[in-house]
Amino acid sequence: MGAEIHHLTTNQRNPGVAFHPEWVEGIRVNRSAVERRIATLNARRTVKKQWQAAWLLKAITLIDLTTLSGDDTPGRVQRLCAKARQPVRSDLLAALGMETAGLTTGAVCVYHEMVPIAVKALAGSGIPVAAVSTGFPAGLSPLKTRLAEIRASVAAGAKEIDIVISRRYVLCGNWKALYDEIAAYREACGEAHLKTILATGQLGSMTKVAKASMICMMAGADFIKTSTGMEAVNATQPVSLIMLRMIREYYEKTGFMIGFKPAGGISVAKTALQYLVLVKEELGDEWLQPELLRFGASSLLGDIERQLEHFVTGRYSAANRHPMG
Repeated sequence: MGAEIHHLTTNQRNPGVAFHPEWVEGIRVNRSAVERRIATLNARRTVKKQWQAAWLLKAITLIDLTTLSGDDTPGRVQRLCAKARQPVRSDLLAALGMETAGLTTGAVCVYHEMVPIAVKALAGSGIPVAAVSTGFPAGLSPLKTRLAEIRASVAAGAKEIDIVISRRYVLCGNWKALYDEIAAYREACGEAHLKTILATGQLGSMTKVAKASMICMMAGADFIKTSTGMEAVNATQPVSLIMLRMIREYYEKTGFMIGFKPAGGISVAKTALQYLVLVKEELGDEWLQPELLRFGASSLLGDIERQLEHFVTGRYSAANRHPMG
């Protein structure tokens, strides 16, 4: 359980493979074993002091700093982009010896309408813009509309596209339809990376989560993502373990490394550290980089900055001292 992968063969982008129904037909999940694995993880693993500070700085580089509200404004997105460029106060960075490290978040994630604003605000920073797409969060708009939305966001400058899968295909076991849908999304993305949101809280069982993960990777996904953040149940560690195991299995079958993005409900530094440990143990250090691991979050960065201030000063500050925008 939890053995790391060390036989790294490639870090090329996943091109997808032909549809292999036999790859999913035999997938079964032992729920009690999954729960035992997670129960022991957090009891055994902890990092403290300077090691914790280092891990939290790493976590910042993995955040997709996100705003997905109906009342988003250009000003809010611009402020969020400024925070992505400088996620930690300069005095804290200096105290940590990180003032010249060029620390930024992994990306900024917005709706399509805000893509041009975010692209302009992040120009020259190297921080990509991710756009949620395909009728997010329900994914029930016409397919032509969903594909057009992807193409429009790519044309506007989005480098990553977070799509939502059609949950009905998973619930009904229509794996070929899901494969064809994701393959069409992958083609529409072109050079932009495709992150497939499974909405795991709506899929009915852990086995269905595992099978949907494999299908998305088979069809060319660059990342598999737990949730939109708007379901009743979002990212959980048991579901994340299953998805990581599927990433490992796909890698062993094809040699292609697929990214993982837990999203929804990850709002405190302690939870982010638990996910980092889980990914390290299941997939290895190679996955602890922005190209292969992201946190979908908005408030997480504020708590990480608060914990870093505690490490520097020995005191906890109020959350309002670490605004997102």
